[in-house]
Amino acid sequence: MSSARYALVTGASRGIGSQFARALAARSWNLILVARTQDRLDQLSRELSAGFGIQVVTLALDLTATDALSTIAQQIRDRSLAVELLVNNAGFGVRGRFTNLSLDSQATSIRLNTLALVELTHLLVPEMAAKRRGAIINVSSTAGFQPMPSAAIYAATKAFVTSFSIALAEEVRANGISVVTLCPGPTQTESTSPGKSPSRLPGGRQPVQEVVEEALKKMESGGGLVVPRLINKIMAFSNRLMPIHVSAKIVARAMGSQDT
Repeated sequence: MSSARYALVTGASRGIGSQFARALAARSWNLILVARTQDRLDQLSRELSAGFGIQVVTLALDLTATDALSTIAQQIRDRSLAVELLVNNAGFGVRGRFTNLSLDSQATSIRLNTLALVELTHLLVPEMAAKRRGAIINVSSTAGFQPMPSAAIYAATKAFVTSFSIALAEEVRANGISVVTLCPGPTQTESTSPGKSPSRLPGGRQPVQEVVEEALKKMESGGGLVVPRLINKIMAFSNRLMPIHVSAKIVARAMGSQDT
């Protein structure tokens, strides 16, 4: 039976998820890494266990599969893993006009970005509450602060994540659980396409290490909303000063110009 504390990170094989895994390993957290690609998980597991002397459990799962949640729950029970931190990072979006994109890809995005996040949170919060300690980091996006034509489903799912996370924080604070709602803007990861020019973005894409460190510092200080970088804060919260349909028109023009 294990009494060590574990952090469960979804979408852990690349990008923000893998950086969360590295930063948590450096803080001596044991890890449960969840992603679809076993070989990338194994490579990361070897790197972190050797580099930091931590225990790493890998679960190669598609979180949109009907049995994914039960598989995770069974693994946690069978190994007696004490999960004290959940990082809901897995997610994706597809770009294009709603009717031009396949319904299947958009429905999968909804299931992964919202339902899988809710299910994992519902699975792990009761045990955290019983122990009166724990934390949740839900990775949302600045895209959730306004409607986004040509990324309508993605932005809508991130609006859900932001709203759900901030509300949940109020519900579980008395149980000793902190919730971080992380809303990064454009972020530079190892998988960022070179074609997505940072020159179009004020200040360029933010290094993933900065995004993750801001989130972890907020977690360690009790949780809350994190919108990394001043320019992202300005762009996110300026939408509150205009009617929502005007914001959508501005985004539509901007997205259209990037397509040309």
